[in-house]
Amino acid sequence: MRLNGKVAIVTGAGSGFGQGIAERFAAEGAKVIVNDVNAANGEKVAAAIRGSGGNARFVQADVASGPQVQSLLEATVAAFGGLDIVVNNAGISHRNQSLLTVDEEEFDRVYAVNVKSIYWSARHMVPWFKEHGGGVFVNIASTAGVRPRPGLVWYNGTKGAVIVTSRAMAVELAPFGIRVNVINPVAGETALLATFMGEDTPEMRAKFIASIPLGRLSQPADIANAALFLASDEAAFITGACLEVDGGRCV
Repeated sequence: MRLNGKVAIVTGAGSGFGQGIAERFAAEGAKVIVNDVNAANGEKVAAAIRGSGGNARFVQADVASGPQVQSLLEATVAAFGGLDIVVNNAGISHRNQSLLTVDEEEFDRVYAVNVKSIYWSARHMVPWFKEHGGGVFVNIASTAGVRPRPGLVWYNGTKGAVIVTSRAMAVELAPFGIRVNVINPVAGETALLATFMGEDTPEMRAKFIASIPLGRLSQPADIANAALFLASDEAAFITGACLEVDGGRCV
């Protein structure tokens, strides 16, 4: 049990990578807060974890909202008595298209969910970690922030921001025993795949897979395994790292 006794928040855990991370953390002994804006999905994931013998509760919150992130922390402490790990996984994208056709409302929402959520997470979780002797952030960025694809310009920008912000956080927070690391997944089998590609067709899948040397899309289990390591005490001397889980895409 590599996370035995730990309390973890996983944002965007109602599906995709977040679901995989929440399930893996629970299987490794963590008490998991499954966070999502979609109550039906989040409740379903938390119930499935409990049904498998794990310990999980669902808390609905929009990570782009400061008051809701504060409520997420309060609900976590009330439910499990503390907090050790935050996985900032929640993210959205605009559809693959020209940079000129993404309207301002969609641009603002993508930045709010993907970048401002890190700000709110830091504002509310860092004081808790400082007061209680340390903690761990695992921020899910993307290979889009390292090797961007055309058609996803503004999404690429958000993930680049997450990477740089996370590394700066790691340096500033290290004296307080707070570790901050980043995972950069390549495109995966999640609900966002069609958005990234523009359309989910065999031809588009083949085009994306052709850019990945290991010859497949990522799976939630791939990202969950990486997150488990970075969140665990096995990674106690690792902070500010960016781990590409990408089948070689960024080489």
